[in-house]
Amino acid sequence: MDWDWNFTLTIVLPKLLQGLKITVIVTIASFTLAAVLGLALMLLRTSGNRLVQIVVSEVVEFIRSTPLLVQIFFLFYLLPDIGLTLPPLSTGILAIGIYYAALCSEVFRAGYLAVPRGQWEAAIALNLNGYRTLRDIVIPQALPPIVPSLGNYLIVIFKETPLLSFVAVSEMVQQAKLVGAQYYRFTEALTMTGLFFLILSLVSAFVVRRVEIRLNRRLHR
Repeated sequence: MDWDWNFTLTIVLPKLLQGLKITVIVTIASFTLAAVLGLALMLLRTSGNRLVQIVVSEVVEFIRSTPLLVQIFFLFYLLPDIGLTLPPLSTGILAIGIYYAALCSEVFRAGYLAVPRGQWEAAIALNLNGYRTLRDIVIPQALPPIVPSLGNYLIVIFKETPLLSFVAVSEMVQQAKLVGAQYYRFTEALTMTGLFFLILSLVSAFVVRRVEIRLNRRLHR
């Protein structure tokens, strides 16, 4: 099939840009939810309550060990049965956010545990409360090592958004499929979708790398 630039510019690109908006919204909202919930899971898992540690550990392991697509379908079909009806977009954000919260919690825990014990003892000796210890001592040292992993999850979430096409969310892949089905031309739509994902993933990886370098410089000043 010959490439049709007129079809690409007038039909494909406007549709893909509509889908790109949804893709970006899903990525940012899901990552934000994953980071906040992942931090909460990490704090619970490192708490002094043994029962809480066991329960949270098992929940995290269960979420990590089941496919994301299954979890999307599970929430999409289960929530209405228990009286909670959400739009497909909100359901998808919730599913991706919960799944990656389990992964982010392990990243946060690794950074948290990597802070030398002596730093905690120094904070106690200086009579710092828990909030100031986290803000001034723990977080500045734990953050730089975990930025690459968190940035990687952000990019992976971006590339996982096509899974929401299975529940009729109009992100880029869904828009490409609709254009292809309507005009019987899939080459332009799917190729441009792949290019969008490639370019934005590379840009995101570059930004994450720059943030990592800046944080490392600030830590070693």
